[in-house]
Amino acid sequence: MKRNVTTTLVISTYNWPEALELVLRSTFRQTTLPDEIIIADDGSGLGTRKLIEGLKQESPIPIRHFWHEDKGFRKTVIMNKAIAAATGDYIIQIDGDILLHSKFIADHINEAEKGYYIRGSRALLSPSKTFSVFSTKKLHIHALSMGVTNRINASRWPLLSKVLSKNRYKSNNLKGCNFSFWKEDFIAVNGYNNDLEGWGHEDIELAARLTNIDIKQRKLKMKAVCFHLHHEINSRHNQSINYNKYLEVVKYKVVKCKLGLELL
Repeated sequence: MKRNVTTTLVISTYNWPEALELVLRSTFRQTTLPDEIIIADDGSGLGTRKLIEGLKQESPIPIRHFWHEDKGFRKTVIMNKAIAAATGDYIIQIDGDILLHSKFIADHINEAEKGYYIRGSRALLSPSKTFSVFSTKKLHIHALSMGVTNRINASRWPLLSKVLSKNRYKSNNLKGCNFSFWKEDFIAVNGYNNDLEGWGHEDIELAARLTNIDIKQRKLKMKAVCFHLHHEINSRHNQSINYNKYLEVVKYKVVKCKLGLELL
């Protein structure tokens, strides 16, 4: 990527300010900072707002908070609002329970290329390791740390990454917790599909539409390392309906969703 391209880190969150604080602090310690941070907040309570206002005073870069009323799981809506307002040409997207390796932003920037979006991996933290991180607020985690699973995903080896990373047309493996793309590509497919209700498959549905405009997936291994804090699994009662909508996008080569950015 050209160094004069601006970047926005978008963090989705909902009512877990304790995790969001650690995520933001892991962002502050990046070797390469994004140009701005945007919090896409799906209706959190006052605790999240107070946390963000406090950390704005410590942040080395601007933080903006986009919030809407809690009317159930409406992540796609708030993500569209946040990304529409982003000033960056390039968007790096994570969830509010993802701790970043200090080279995370740098790796996404260095791998960014026109015609591609990036699908990164995540390492999982055990319940006990997650508890320890909350207790100590120590953010230096590595592949050999106790309580880290998926140790390959927790390892950063840039030279080996060149061998293991793949460029291909694929959408069904995307994880929005470690994802980056060009804002202009996001606009071209009308952003996230607000017709997807409840948890599940909003990321792969977006990726399928990116595929349909000839954008390839760059699957990174051993770069853009991040760590997922343990938590209980969200309700997934609507995921089969959402997955069928994803399959329709693949089958009929849909490019633009009907309910997306254009209706904000």
